[in-house]
Amino acid sequence: MSEDKYLVRIPLLGPQQQVKGYKLAWQKKENSSGLPEEGDLDQLLALVAERASGAPLGLLFLDARPVGVSAKTLQVIAPAETVLMLDRRDLVDGIDLTVARSLHERGFGLGLCDADLGFLESNESLLALLTYVELGLRHTDLTAISRLVKQSQPQISVLVDQFAGWREFDACAPMGLNGFFKDLCSTPRKPSLPGELGPQSVLILQLMQMVQENADVRELEKLLKHDAVLSYRLLRYINSAGFGIDVEIQSLRHAVAMLGYTPFLRWLSLLLATTNPVGFSPALLQAAMIRGRFTELLGRGLLSKSEAENLFIVGMFSLLDQFLGIPVQDVLKQITLPEAIAQALVTRDGVYGPFLALAEACEREYGCASEFADALFMTAEHVNHAHLAALAWAQTIKL
Repeated sequence: MSEDKYLVRIPLLGPQQQVKGYKLAWQKKENSSGLPEEGDLDQLLALVAERASGAPLGLLFLDARPVGVSAKTLQVIAPAETVLMLDRRDLVDGIDLTVARSLHERGFGLGLCDADLGFLESNESLLALLTYVELGLRHTDLTAISRLVKQSQPQISVLVDQFAGWREFDACAPMGLNGFFKDLCSTPRKPSLPGELGPQSVLILQLMQMVQENADVRELEKLLKHDAVLSYRLLRYINSAGFGIDVEIQSLRHAVAMLGYTPFLRWLSLLLATTNPVGFSPALLQAAMIRGRFTELLGRGLLSKSEAENLFIVGMFSLLDQFLGIPVQDVLKQITLPEAIAQALVTRDGVYGPFLALAEACEREYGCASEFADALFMTAEHVNHAHLAALAWAQTIKL
């Protein structure tokens, strides 16, 4: 049963570090075999299906075996947004191939894992059903299979099954390959970062400090006029569906009148993550948005509204060292944040620390999210629903 299983998302990255989709799976224990268990797919589909009427989650990849797929569960899943990843060993039986053909006819994307050139060349009828082929970066047939699938109609995309780090990603980017990056948030980019805050970063931190001090909106406007791009992106973000506002916000003063000051910290923390042109990564930004929203949703019902909103800042700031290229302690010297936020960022302790630690645990393929959830007296169902809600929310934000 899924009552004790915790959702993990693995981003699929394109050559420009853009997120093209997510592979969803249940977190594995450190000592487990890593192989899917019977019923895993149905439980995942049931969880995703509960969000069928909510905001879209984007393109989802799910490890599957055709004979284990429940037809009833598949009826409530959007086929065009779902890719079922199959193992070639499950397709040597004609019955399984028949099921795969049925899934293809219903509009589901199909991917083949760990294929070899001989298998694909001897199963031409299978190529017409596939949308993706997933291979290891050091697969001996990678080049030959890439050449073969490019000639298929419709064309099949080759996916790298796992980038071990940014070096592997950088090697694949010039070839136009997409791939899954399992430990994105915990793998430092380590580019040639400046080692100090740039002028735009300093400006945003000044604005954040003024918002916390409830400065006059005219003073905020005066400072914001120094950067027209930030002003534009402010309005673009606030008018995103993620804020749920029915009228178009046309100015900073209008935004304050409609929203109050609190949402500006949320927006400014997002913008702060984009101010380093050398270290900026769309994939990391989306990961930070999801982590921030996820942490906030975990705190709802357990903390006050204002404290839960602080959790968004905690989640976003927890990745600032990767965005800005300097330790988070150095960022904290530029702005006076509540002690509970600073404590969570530096030591994962205090009121907010356990919520951040749980959100981070749910990003790891192998881990112990259950221990962090138990410490907060949360069920797996509550955590998983908050995780999917955060993923859906991030799809609505335009930066």
